[in-house]
Amino acid sequence: MNARPGGRRGSFRVVGIGPGDPELITLKAARLIGEADVVAFHAGVRKQSHARRIAGDLVPAGVVEEELRYPVTTGSTDHPGGYVGALADFYDECEDRVGAHLAAGRDVVLLAEGDPLFYGSSMYLVDRLRDRFDTEVVPGVPAFTAATAFLSQPLVRQSDVLTVLAGTLPGPELARRLADTDGAIIMKLGRTFPAVRSALEQAGRLDGARYVERASMPEERWLPVADVDPATVPYFSLVVVPGDTAPAGRHATRMRESSVVRGRILPDAVSAASSQKIRTGTTKDSAELAVVGLGPGPEGWLTAEAREVLAEVDHVVGYAPYVARVPQRAGLQRHASGNTVELDRARLALDLALRGERVAVVSGGDAGVFGMATAVFEARAGDERYGAVPVRVVPGVSAIQAVAARAGAPIGGDFAVLSLSDRLKPWPVVERRLRAIAEADLVLGIYNPASRSRRDQVVAAQKVLLEHRSPDTVVVVGRDVGRAEESLTVTTLGGLDADSIDMKCLLLVGASATRAEPDGVVWTPRWVR
Repeated sequence: MNARPGGRRGSFRVVGIGPGDPELITLKAARLIGEADVVAFHAGVRKQSHARRIAGDLVPAGVVEEELRYPVTTGSTDHPGGYVGALADFYDECEDRVGAHLAAGRDVVLLAEGDPLFYGSSMYLVDRLRDRFDTEVVPGVPAFTAATAFLSQPLVRQSDVLTVLAGTLPGPELARRLADTDGAIIMKLGRTFPAVRSALEQAGRLDGARYVERASMPEERWLPVADVDPATVPYFSLVVVPGDTAPAGRHATRMRESSVVRGRILPDAVSAASSQKIRTGTTKDSAELAVVGLGPGPEGWLTAEAREVLAEVDHVVGYAPYVARVPQRAGLQRHASGNTVELDRARLALDLALRGERVAVVSGGDAGVFGMATAVFEARAGDERYGAVPVRVVPGVSAIQAVAARAGAPIGGDFAVLSLSDRLKPWPVVERRLRAIAEADLVLGIYNPASRSRRDQVVAAQKVLLEHRSPDTVVVVGRDVGRAEESLTVTTLGGLDADSIDMKCLLLVGASATRAEPDGVVWTPRWVR
């Protein structure tokens, strides 16, 4: 316990010691444990330290041992700050105890189960001490790799996506993420297991999901998740969802032969067997394709018709943030993609419908207002096979309606709607339309006013409008309307700060008669003098 001479400060080493089998401890971790002046380890409430048990005889005789025992792990606490406050105080105490050894020149090794920075308590001490002391983290074998080794089951192949999830996530969110990935690991079970099992079922991933308990320990075992008694699930357990159990056709990366119809690759969701049916004309009658407007965001703004349609389809296709808004349930397959591949999405949906699948293409707001409805009709018109697919557009609350309602009644008279994006039309066309709307003295709703790479258009639009409108013209800026970050700003055309506008905004530029009341309400008369 004596300090080292010369004022030397000790080194802090955090070593991963694996999930349970001492033979999985790395050579480097074993060496550092043997050279330590102090060995620290966490311990549960009224429990022997699992980390200390794994390290066993690697800890030298006579070394100083610092047991860091949690005040609470689950259950209630009388700490005034609750569970979070109790743990914050505990980590403060751990910092003081370990820091005192380091300041005195003693080398400290902190034992960490699995890998130190993977859901590990040791990360909190790394955060607190690394700026003051020489700190090194030695990786360890995480529990989920031991679990997959025990199963002898490939977790992910080739370009499959692996997602690691906490069982403490809300059930709908857990189900959504499980449906959107190939392979998955679910940690933090115990009392969360019933909700995890339900999420797997909703995501269509229950079949093939494996429950592994105490991986790499003598008592390790596994069961199909469907066969597990929730009352028997301990903390040292997890769920493995192999990528090979993902719905057929989610990705064409598992050595499956590409499907080609008329010289073009079918979307991944169309299997080779289905493409053969299409070529030979033996596919079942095509199903109706629904294009659904989800509204601007809040659940309460989703129409009853849209909710009914989404509850009946087998596939949802769309831009990833919109697909994420559709609750996951058993039997639903999700096909999310990026923001600039509308025609690819439409063709995927049409191919699925051509097979007889029940499909919904989703859009934010109203699908017919700068949404996916037109893209679907464009794709259908471009391929004669798609003519057999009936398309139904299910309306939704549009963003302009939502912003206008928050402001009052700015579109109570005649109005026009324009997108400032020049991705699908040249800017001179946009500018010509801006002038026409301004000269007609119409209220103007502006979609897509600016983006990270497109900052000049909103400045140019403001300049064009000011050539025909008074600088005192009322302008409403709605940002994230309907969401938690919602804001509504009432300004003027001359006072509009173009630098503050982004893709989350929708602008309403009033007509000459549009009024802003002292209480902030904006409205446009129905009459025109």
